[in-house]
Amino acid sequence: MNELIELLERPFMQRAIIAALVTGLAAPAIGTYLVQRRLALMGDGIGHVAVTGVAIGLLTGASPTWTAVLIAVAGAVLIEIIRERGRTNGDVALALLFYGGLAGGIFISGLDGQTTSSMGRYLFGSITTISEGDVLITMGLAAVVIAFCLGLAPQLFAVAQDTEFAQVAGLRVRVYNVIVAVLAAVTVTVAMRTVGLLLVSALMVVPVATSQQFSRSFRTTILAAMLLGTLASVGGLLGAASASLADVNVQPGPTIVLVALACYAVAWPIGIWLRHRARLREPFPEGVVAPERCDEEHDHVHGPGCGHLAVPHEDHVDYVHDGHRHAVHEGHYDEH
Repeated sequence: MNELIELLERPFMQRAIIAALVTGLAAPAIGTYLVQRRLALMGDGIGHVAVTGVAIGLLTGASPTWTAVLIAVAGAVLIEIIRERGRTNGDVALALLFYGGLAGGIFISGLDGQTTSSMGRYLFGSITTISEGDVLITMGLAAVVIAFCLGLAPQLFAVAQDTEFAQVAGLRVRVYNVIVAVLAAVTVTVAMRTVGLLLVSALMVVPVATSQQFSRSFRTTILAAMLLGTLASVGGLLGAASASLADVNVQPGPTIVLVALACYAVAWPIGIWLRHRARLREPFPEGVVAPERCDEEHDHVHGPGCGHLAVPHEDHVDYVHDGHRHAVHEGHYDEH
């Protein structure tokens, strides 16, 4: 324990914790809108495009972070144009980004004799080697992403949920779609040093999928996803650090993703159980009128411990039985 505390007091570890914290907040925030739009793999496509930006930065001696931001934003805007004006489907446009971005990065990195290993810390993350300047850039970009995602939540949700309704309501759908694409590109570069370009999409999607197991509103989903993303990022980093003290070589990036997936594996069966109970509490579909009286004979009497779900209803208690809900009244059952 003392060794872990000493490790946490070192400057490189404190910089890594700050980077993990802000990345865990920003990635699921924009990921929530991508999941709503059924573009969960968009982060992967942008991540592959950012490989070209990193290669350009390494080739020219410029900051790979900023070149990755520029190329990723250009790629994200391009995919929106292809989706909106072209006849290409969204998944085909994403495939074009996958192949073109990765091939461009490998090609450019080979121009000055570099190998793909020189880009390893960007492909798979290297959060423990992040510099103070990179931490400041990460914090600034993450703050911008979070501010837009929360500040424009009503508009972005309306566009993601129902495009036609948003147009009728007077929203500039094209502008908001481009905003989401640009924010996703910025988030990819924010998470580039934390989990790597090849795993960044997991941190954008998995916390959102986990929070959807429990939440029933959009606001709850995005806030819970940001909390889960932070816990996974910081928890994975601390887990990898603890393993290193035991001479076990574990990379923080994959550990963060595995922690996020473990949270989903735990939440999934709980979510199924919660949805099953919710259906029992609301057995009648919307628009269906329940019968006023049920003369069905029971081989038992409903009450505490009868084995059926009890639902408080005004001044009495209903019991869910065979898909309908009723309460005992004299010698019969009243349906509710």
